[in-house]
Amino acid sequence: MPLENKLDANEARLFGVLIEKSLTTPDQYPLSVHAATAGANQKSNRAPLMSLTEGETTGAFARLVVNGLAGRVVPAGSRVEKYRHNGEERLKLEPAKLAIIAELLMRGAQTKGELRTRVNRMRPMPTLETLDAHLTVLLKDGWICSVAPAPGSRAGRFGETLSLQDQTAVSAQPESAPVSTTAQVGESSLATRVAALEQEVESLRGALTSLAGKLGETL
Repeated sequence: MPLENKLDANEARLFGVLIEKSLTTPDQYPLSVHAATAGANQKSNRAPLMSLTEGETTGAFARLVVNGLAGRVVPAGSRVEKYRHNGEERLKLEPAKLAIIAELLMRGAQTKGELRTRVNRMRPMPTLETLDAHLTVLLKDGWICSVAPAPGSRAGRFGETLSLQDQTAVSAQPESAPVSTTAQVGESSLATRVAALEQEVESLRGALTSLAGKLGETL
């Protein structure tokens, strides 16, 4: 169930970074304060961009530890204190679902197409059906929520519920006056075409993002 103490922006970014690095670069995990700060401030796969200091990172980690979401460790042969996430234990979520949460914590609300492409670098997400299965569970358990489409788009989005980030919930459409059958058919046909085009755009965007990632670029 959702956390009683919501994460602030720094905590949310760092918790997401800990999960991300544990899945993408396990040989460099757990993270030192220096490495975590660099991860939080990196210019790729992050929105909005941040400029945390190591002092701010230390403070956020201390709060995550109190909240049970992170733990301090001192690896054998090292004098540097490092941090690991406790997502699986604290949230009772498997890595694939944690990857979805991490992506939402690091980049905010996203569409299914965006999530599938971006989460795939942390855990295999071969199809939208695979993603849907995870989203259904996360929605049911309250870890994510439906969010209104971005301006100019009709594609629904998802946001996480762990942090204080402002999420614009999907609102019910106002009732309208009855329209003729002809108009309803026309609107339905237009809506179908628009939905198909949006799906195609999402697929193309996902393919471009994947290609850019392979070339070491960020869209």
